[in-house]
Amino acid sequence: MRDARAWTQILARYRQPSTGRSVFEIAITIVPLATLWVLAWATLDIGYWLALPLAIAAAGFLVRLFAIQHDCSHGAFFPGRLANDWFGRVAGVLTFTPYGVWRRAHAIHHASTGNLDRRGLGDVETLTVDEYRARSFWGRLRYRLYRHPLVMFGLGPAYLFILQYRLPVGLMRSGWWPWASSMATNLAIAAVVALLIWLIGVKAFLLVHLPSLLLAASVGVWMFYVQHQFEKTSWASDGEWNLHNAALHGSSYYDLPPVLRWFTANIGVHHVHHLNSRIPYYRLPRVLRDHPELRHVVGRLTLLDSFRCVRLVLWDEAKGRLISFREARSAA
Repeated sequence: MRDARAWTQILARYRQPSTGRSVFEIAITIVPLATLWVLAWATLDIGYWLALPLAIAAAGFLVRLFAIQHDCSHGAFFPGRLANDWFGRVAGVLTFTPYGVWRRAHAIHHASTGNLDRRGLGDVETLTVDEYRARSFWGRLRYRLYRHPLVMFGLGPAYLFILQYRLPVGLMRSGWWPWASSMATNLAIAAVVALLIWLIGVKAFLLVHLPSLLLAASVGVWMFYVQHQFEKTSWASDGEWNLHNAALHGSSYYDLPPVLRWFTANIGVHHVHHLNSRIPYYRLPRVLRDHPELRHVVGRLTLLDSFRCVRLVLWDEAKGRLISFREARSAA
């Protein structure tokens, strides 16, 4: 395996996006998404047993749309920044995500992933074993609740996408732009929601769009979680931290079945994405074909492997890996 820094030079040739391919990717995402929504609304009178599966299927395309928005935030989807930003903003209305705010938080995540001294914005909160033990009873309980699967992948995504993204409280010191991004997105969301409710009614809107949004939010949080929360991920203090090593060894290769790879827009090839975030997602499979050694990395996870990551909640600095609450308790 080559040095992590060397990979950034090798991967640079995959960066150039294709406008035609990008437009095609948008079309095969937006058209089925809209079609499934319309079919779900149209079949409500027949029975919710038919409408709900259509709404669930729509969630898959909503996840894919979020992945396109993600590429836009890196300037990777279109050759020009203007096209990336404007489509990202439009997609943000449908995904309930203020594009400008999310782009800023995600850029901070990329610049500090795996750095113990720069945790916070854009990350899944992760404590070291010593930090957890130093907390009060209520502090430990709060962290346990936060890390519980029902909260992390159920209540948490719903709160994040429906409520937290409406106000950029965590970015108040960054000036006026987070508020402008959030408020503009909120106004656009309100206009779209009002139009849909006028056309189909409140009940139909909630029964179809809400399940799609909540399921897509949970899948999105799950994907982000397994991309960095695996046993042999990489965390280091500021003095020992290296951006390229953190990208290669602190990001997983989520080796999903082909159908799931398609719906998640290859974001599972996350170690390559962190090495060079300007590579469009539709070029990531080619990277793996050209450089098969990138398939055999420490952070490779299958779908079955990923479910075991849920119990890994604390960073053990002595062992250099994530451990469970039970392991921490046994060591104590």
